[in-house]
Amino acid sequence: MGLGNPGPRYDATRHNVGWWVVDRLAYDWDFGPFVDEGAFGATRGMVGPHEVEVRKPNTYMNRSGIAVADLVDCEGFEVERDLLVVIDDVALDVGRVRFRPAGGAGGHNGLRSVTAALGSDSWARLRLGVGRCPEGVDLVDWVLAPMEESDEERVIELLPEMSRAVELWLEEGTEAAMNRFNR
Repeated sequence: MGLGNPGPRYDATRHNVGWWVVDRLAYDWDFGPFVDEGAFGATRGMVGPHEVEVRKPNTYMNRSGIAVADLVDCEGFEVERDLLVVIDDVALDVGRVRFRPAGGAGGHNGLRSVTAALGSDSWARLRLGVGRCPEGVDLVDWVLAPMEESDEERVIELLPEMSRAVELWLEEGTEAAMNRFNR
């Protein structure tokens, strides 16, 4: 699941980088368009032998957990093994990548909401750096502002590599993805 905010106003913002990644996954994997399913939009298909569902919450960032709450009741779905949440990270320089098998929210309201909905923080996350908030700028204003062109280009250049990274995560798990793609 890629975290972001709905609506064209937020498309080019730092906070929607998670959506950029899952949009690229759906494109690369030829899954077709996202279909509205209430709390989220989803698209599905096969990646090798793996049945995959890609989601984007239809809620604002601080309510992202609503889009994953149903997963705890899905037969055969193990949150620790089967969920990857893709987010922006203001603690990382633009273009930095961090897979993690679990962890705290680190001040990210979307992660906090997902953790609350699942009752656990033991699920994988892929953090993409969007740059640190400049001194004197409000953090909310920073993440909800469009990226500078050079920063946006840097993130967009990463998207094909993030498809390969998520495919490796599917095949071999978080540790393998960390070892190969974290930088």
